[in-house]
Amino acid sequence: MSKNTKVVTGIKTRLSYANVWEPKSINGGKEKYSVSLIIPKDDAKTIQDINQAIDAAIEEGIGKFGGKKPNKAALKLPLRDGDVEKDDANYANSYFLNANSITAPQIVDKHVQPILDRDEVYSGCYARVSISFYAFNTNGNRGVACGLGNIQKIRDGEPLGGRSTAVDDFSTIDDEPDFLA
Repeated sequence: MSKNTKVVTGIKTRLSYANVWEPKSINGGKEKYSVSLIIPKDDAKTIQDINQAIDAAIEEGIGKFGGKKPNKAALKLPLRDGDVEKDDANYANSYFLNANSITAPQIVDKHVQPILDRDEVYSGCYARVSISFYAFNTNGNRGVACGLGNIQKIRDGEPLGGRSTAVDDFSTIDDEPDFLA
C-alpha cells in the first residue's frame, strides 16, 4: 500500500452500519470491523481524493489483473452513488463506500484522544476516517476494495437505524404504580 492509495475523508463524512468496536462475520466469512461511509457529493475534495486513490490502486494492482490495466468500467469499484443504489434519505446527494479491516481501528476524538465509551461512536455520527484502496482478483471477481484505517469522531448526528435511547422510550415513574400498592 502506498500513500497514493490512502485517503482521510472530510469532516462531513457520516458513519453507517458502524461495526467498529467488535468484529462481525458476514455470511460466515472472516470476522471484520466494518463501516459504511456516507460522503456528501458536495465534499468535492474527498471524492476527488478517493477517485485518485482508486486509480492508483488499479495501477499498483496490474499484477493482480494479469499484467494488463483493465478497463475501469469492468471492475467492481468501492465508491457508489447513494441516489442510484439506496432508497434512503440519509444517502441522498451522497456517495457511499464500505470499508473493513481484520484489525480494530483506533477511535479518537477531535483532540486525537482515545474514545473508550462505545456509545460515543455510532451509525449516524460524523467522523474523519482513514481508508486505503487495494486491487483484488478473487474467484473471477476483479476490482478495488477499501480498507478501514482509523476513525476520528467530529460531531454527533441523528442515529441511523431507528435506534432510540431509554430517555426516548420511557417516562420517569415517581412512586410505585397503583397495581403494586
